[in-house]
Amino acid sequence: MRRLEPILCAGIDRRQMLGASVRAVAVLWLAGGRAKADTFEAFLQGLWPSAQAAGVSRETFDAAIAGLAPDPSVSAKPRAQSEFTISIPAYLAGSVTNGRVARGRAVAAELAGPLGRAQSRHGVPSEIVVAILGVESNFGTAAGGSDALRVLASLAWKGHRAETFIEEFVAALVMLEKGYATREQLRGSWAGAMGQPQFMPSAYLKYAESDAGGGAPDIWRSRGDAVASIANFLAKSGWIAGLPAVVEVRLPQGFDYGAFDLDFARWRQLGVTRADGGALPGGGAASLYLPAGANGPAFLITDNFEVIRQYNTSDAYAMSVALLADRIAGRDIPITPWPKVAPLPTADVKAMQQLLTERGFYRGTFDGKLGRASRNAIHAFQLSEGIQPADGFATKDVLARLRGR
Repeated sequence: MRRLEPILCAGIDRRQMLGASVRAVAVLWLAGGRAKADTFEAFLQGLWPSAQAAGVSRETFDAAIAGLAPDPSVSAKPRAQSEFTISIPAYLAGSVTNGRVARGRAVAAELAGPLGRAQSRHGVPSEIVVAILGVESNFGTAAGGSDALRVLASLAWKGHRAETFIEEFVAALVMLEKGYATREQLRGSWAGAMGQPQFMPSAYLKYAESDAGGGAPDIWRSRGDAVASIANFLAKSGWIAGLPAVVEVRLPQGFDYGAFDLDFARWRQLGVTRADGGALPGGGAASLYLPAGANGPAFLITDNFEVIRQYNTSDAYAMSVALLADRIAGRDIPITPWPKVAPLPTADVKAMQQLLTERGFYRGTFDGKLGRASRNAIHAFQLSEGIQPADGFATKDVLARLRGR
């Protein structure tokens, strides 16, 4: 399955160059200016070169930072998101509920017009857009009320991914400069994501779209603009029209788990079938994904699964969106019940990643997150050791084997 490149700015060349200049100034600030700023006010004033490089006027800058104080609650927020720290069955149990499915179907009916227009323009199925709206903001009802500028400045000041949050802070200033939003509208989550789609300011500048056309997209109050913006985000991130993100499958008896990444034609040749009895897609690449190991549901995930991950890099998040969308559209998935599984503690996952690196199977970071790279590394290790089923699933037994026990 192809690897998607990091999302680039969808705007004109000038906007791309502008973003690069902001990043360059942010790096310089982190290297020198930040060290000299012993107060939050000095830190904010030190961001002026970045804002100026992005086309923000001094008047807009001064008005935005006037009276801005650090948010003490930011440092108390959890650094580990739940979608990375609990098992996928447990995450899905909380995110793909009967109540959310019912509400999603009602919202899909209410927004049939805007959803139809978005699907026509961008080729993204309505149920996918509704599912993201449901997971991100409970269909627009829980968008967050934090001051986005204050949150972003506080996160940058605290040093957690400081360069990223400086860029987002400046992007929010650009929104004010261009008149895309008022100061009062810049509200969102504790991490700075705004409105019904939970866009960071840079995502707003790249992907926000008005349903009716004309005027600044209002992702806070207009559900039509929210769904148009979500569909535009996915389309510009590489969505392939007509290709499902996830297909539940049955593996044939005696399946050897030798390969995880094949095209659909090859999966058919190996005897893999859809769990619901339907036909597999006619073309395209797909990766075998066993979120709970060989004893649980088996899925083929496509490039569109990776597109959903551009919204949030968690596999659990992408699965929740894909399965919620299927349920909203009336497809009962998964058919195979989930087994009881206990996730490995983060420390054990990091240890596993380090040991897999030492064996030459893993080249990622030791972040304690079980993503695609970690799954493929575990799969390769299992094959090398003759472990069956080689399902790429992280367990205490795999960790013990890596430790030579």
